Amino acid sequence: MKKITFLFVVILMATVGETFAQGIVTGTVFDADSNAPLPGANVIEVRTSNGTTSDFDGKFSIKVENTTGTINISYVGFEAKNIAYDVTNGNQDLGTISLGLDNSLEEIILVGTGVVDLAEDRKTPIAVATIKGEDIQLKAAGNVEFTETMKNTPSVYVSNQAGGFGDSQIFLRGFDNTNTAVLLNGQPINSPEDGRIFWSNWAGMSDVANAVQVQRGLGSSKLAISSVGGTINIISKTTDQKEGGFVRLLGGNDSYAKGTVGYNTGLSDSGWAFSVLLDHWQAHRKYAEGTAGQGQNYLFSIGYKPNEQNTFNFLITGAPQWHEQNFSQDLEVFEEFSEKQNRNSGFLNGERYTERRNYYHKPVANLNWDFDINEQLDLSTVLYASWGRGGGTGGLGRGRVRVDNNNNQNIDFDQIVENNIASADSNGFGNFGDSYIRRSSVNNHNWYGLLSNLNIEMNENWAFNVGVDGRLYRGDHFRQVNDLLGLRGFTDNFRTDRPDDYVFTEEYEADPWSALFDFADEANRTQFDYSENINYLGGFGQAEYSTDKFAVFFQGALSTQSYQREGRFVGTGNGLGKSEKLNKVGFNVKGGASYNLSPQNSIFANAGFFSRQPFLDNVFGDIRNSNDIVEPEVDNEEITGFEAGYRFKGSNFALSVDVYRTEWANRFLNTFGPEQANGDFTTYRLTGVGQIHQGFEFDLEYRPDDGRWRLKGYGSIGNWKFDGRSPYTLTNDQTATIIDSGNVDLTGTKVGNAPQTSFGVSGYLDILDNLSIDIDYNIYTDLYGFVDPADVAQAAFNGAVYQADRLPSYDLVDAGLTYKFNIGENRVTFRGNVKNLFNSPYINQLDSFGYYLGVGRTWNASLSYKF
Repeated sequence: MKKITFLFVVILMATVGETFAQGIVTGTVFDADSNAPLPGANVIEVRTSNGTTSDFDGKFSIKVENTTGTINISYVGFEAKNIAYDVTNGNQDLGTISLGLDNSLEEIILVGTGVVDLAEDRKTPIAVATIKGEDIQLKAAGNVEFTETMKNTPSVYVSNQAGGFGDSQIFLRGFDNTNTAVLLNGQPINSPEDGRIFWSNWAGMSDVANAVQVQRGLGSSKLAISSVGGTINIISKTTDQKEGGFVRLLGGNDSYAKGTVGYNTGLSDSGWAFSVLLDHWQAHRKYAEGTAGQGQNYLFSIGYKPNEQNTFNFLITGAPQWHEQNFSQDLEVFEEFSEKQNRNSGFLNGERYTERRNYYHKPVANLNWDFDINEQLDLSTVLYASWGRGGGTGGLGRGRVRVDNNNNQNIDFDQIVENNIASADSNGFGNFGDSYIRRSSVNNHNWYGLLSNLNIEMNENWAFNVGVDGRLYRGDHFRQVNDLLGLRGFTDNFRTDRPDDYVFTEEYEADPWSALFDFADEANRTQFDYSENINYLGGFGQAEYSTDKFAVFFQGALSTQSYQREGRFVGTGNGLGKSEKLNKVGFNVKGGASYNLSPQNSIFANAGFFSRQPFLDNVFGDIRNSNDIVEPEVDNEEITGFEAGYRFKGSNFALSVDVYRTEWANRFLNTFGPEQANGDFTTYRLTGVGQIHQGFEFDLEYRPDDGRWRLKGYGSIGNWKFDGRSPYTLTNDQTATIIDSGNVDLTGTKVGNAPQTSFGVSGYLDILDNLSIDIDYNIYTDLYGFVDPADVAQAAFNGAVYQADRLPSYDLVDAGLTYKFNIGENRVTFRGNVKNLFNSPYINQLDSFGYYLGVGRTWNASLSYKF
């Protein structure tokens, strides 16, 4: 009994001592960007339920339960901070605590900051969403399309995921990727020829990207780029200043397997640092039959910081890959066979073989120099280059054979080989009329650019930017033989500068590594052979004035672009030699203002006008065969944009609301016209097509005080239609003569391919300290099929308004689980994803050839080890 009494007294004394040891911790919470106080910030003593909030001036005072410990300070939309305290010798004032924006990217961009146009670099807000690298690698690594990282964003739609690895398409406010500017570290990567983005070329971005910022509408980029719908800025890893590395293994449905390893040396005392990342992936299919793929990803980066003023970084990255493709089909085909039916595919010698394979290798290199001249001036310059090599395969010749039974409707390649051998001449040579081979359409390019920006901080209110943007591009396009399918040679009757009995005997692999150096010379090219030269030079500038209450900015860019085609054999019309060089001047102007109603509430409005040069493929009427420039000459497209928004940023809740209107005028469209009585083909050319895209967007987030769960919501309601009258011509493709001309009214036709209304919600929950789950739910409606200008024109000619088919609405649920634990001091992370959790069937696109079905339930799981 005495021992128990003594123990009770000891515990009581310890408790009393601890109670008397309690103290008070104070501090002031500020916005690091605006230096304004943050009222209502959460202040919690870690590992307790003890907490408080900051007052209107950002000040807080908390009576802590322990003499030493950690204070967690958080505010919705900002990065939380943990700060150690010690009140053993009395109360402690932590002073000023500055919180950076939650979507701030400064901590991960070590070089090139002056040329990467991020939303937070400007005080005037825009409609923006930032997805950080950790979320990308957890949710979109492996057999998930990189574009899926952006789908939980207002007005963003991702489609065609069933086409093959990297074949997805992304739409922003109803505009496809030809009209959405995509930047890699601030450098344009849309094709200069037609504005397209082939995401398979960037398959490694899920591992390489530190962040993706989706800027809807006018955006913050100062370049004269094709941001009609918005700008997607991919921020890649560069040289990490901290030593460490990681290893990750990932597996998924349909035998998907991927291994990734990366290592950083960290910054040495002499100022050098090195980083490397390598991975390999493969699968026997993505989802549909005949969609196998394989690829690698590499990144090498060298950083050098000789002093506090200068930072240099050299980076080279690439994602060589090949993948088999699945195209759209009639619904009857899917209903008769299966949702995984692929008419491009079949078997050869007992193994899966396909008519359509994409293969490409696009190494990208850049050299960055950041120069902090003084406190008011800093210069950022990047010299970049890419060398694309590869293409896509297809059939050549009329000897294709299909097998049609109850199980599939595939190509019978074994029978084709037998037929080729049987119909070949005594030399084993086949021809177009009797035989069938696999050819490659090659697209090789060399692209060089220079981007430089001078940032001038005059004082605390005024900031200026001036810069230059130059690009040189050459693309070579031709066809070559890939697989003779049992023949010894293939007779080409197509090229008019060769004898009718000219035979191709060389085969070239459809492989991304071989494509770097092994492709056909001029003597072994068939069907077409031409080059495109596009040179671009632009200048840009921005001025911004800001105070604690308001900010205004003005931005402008002016550019000139030249186009020239060079044909190496005569097709139809003038197809040999160099065309005349055509020059087009383009520009854009943007301006805006914002006003802080209070520390928590702000409003803004922006407006802009773009005069965008046409794509090269619209400048030439028959790009594969002729040097003739379209007559009348295609004018610049004109885009006018307006947007306004409201921002609320409280202690637990944040809300963004945006309204927008984009008018797109002088758009060029061409499409097939009716076949003439003599068999000649014709083309409709519409030179003044107009579209109006307007809508409402919102996104919100709620985080409770304990931070163990959070909820996000987002949505968009759009009204996107063709508008106005457009001049048109109907031209004979063989004679280049105009058959008919006039004006056609396109008003009222809905824009297709992306849902005009969509909503989503995302939830996150910490089940245990190291175990969390997350769920994404998306709804898509008001989705219309592809709008063929010929159908619109024909309906207008008949006095009607054409409307494309309205596709069924659908919803999808994705789920993920993360478990983290330590082995010694190193972190291990397990991640599992299930896409389309309930295996919901849906149609996500209707193009001019048929329907794309959505992807059913898929999964992946990974284990990563950081050291």
